[in-house]
Amino acid sequence: AALQYAGAALKSDTDIVIAAVQQHGLALQYADAELQADEHIVFAAVQQNGSALQYASIALRENNGIVSAAVQRSGAALQYAGAALRADRGIVYKAVSQNCAALQY
Repeated sequence: AALQYAGAALKSDTDIVIAAVQQHGLALQYADAELQADEHIVFAAVQQNGSALQYASIALRENNGIVSAAVQRSGAALQYAGAALRADRGIVYKAVSQNCAALQY
């Protein structure tokens, strides 16, 4: 992802990061920590690639809407969800519906 090579100012620029994660969700890993805690940016990232959840802030890994979007895109993203959501029947159902191997998490 191009964001990997961007300077610190660009990694903390909301518009740049949104554009990057919409193209490549895993680019979230290179975003400034403050933006990894931004619900709008993380939602865009997990919609593109559910596994981007691993780079979200701890608080957003416990956010039902964010985790739901992530596991619908990639059931394996369940492994990055907060403990309470990994035990949530609705979230687990969505994850397993997308990828039956998600039960291992």
